[in-house]
Amino acid sequence: MITFERPDGKTVEAYLVEPSDGTNAPGVVVIQEWWGLDQEIKDIADRLAKAGYRALVPDLYRGKLALETHEAEHLMNDLNFGDAASQDIRGAVQYLKASGSAKVAVTGFCMGGALTVLAAGLVPECDGTVVWYGYPPLEYVDASAIKKPMLAHWALHDDFFNIAGVDQLEEKLKLSHVDYDFQRYDAKHAFANPKSSARNLPPLEYNSEDANLAWDRSIDFLKKNLSN
Repeated sequence: MITFERPDGKTVEAYLVEPSDGTNAPGVVVIQEWWGLDQEIKDIADRLAKAGYRALVPDLYRGKLALETHEAEHLMNDLNFGDAASQDIRGAVQYLKASGSAKVAVTGFCMGGALTVLAAGLVPECDGTVVWYGYPPLEYVDASAIKKPMLAHWALHDDFFNIAGVDQLEEKLKLSHVDYDFQRYDAKHAFANPKSSARNLPPLEYNSEDANLAWDRSIDFLKKNLSN
């Protein structure tokens, strides 16, 4: 765990993993699901580090973790999304750039996916975004402010983030000439989280085939957009 400073001077704790080949590697800020900074999101950071990226996961809930759905919903509802995107996530991107990464992307899952869409327009230092099955209320998305490429993975059978909203978001990005790539999967929400099926929540289901395909596409995107 490390501590970094937000643009407004407040501090945030975060989980940092460095790749084996040094600290000048490109960076990826990883944004949690609504459960918090749990082992699953740390595993994503570890996996990115093994792929050659400096991975930083800001603790948006300030140490709190949710085990049950109602706890997660409560923590998410208490989170100021605009502040999290423009301060926590932007500060994390700035930290990685100031400490050796020439280029930094943001990726996030579920709630973190929604925050990643917001960060695409609110974090000018960000060099690309990878969104996993989450989007904010579309009136908060200023597509004209998104200047860097976006890859997004969507579930066709998502009870939390309806695919019709994905189509509307795509139309907004298209009208603003954003460089985007939307991939749609015949899957349920949180299909890339191995713990999804074990949570006994019908809207969630892990799909290893789609998870691996989406991961490979994400790594290809990062290689293309973060190479110096």
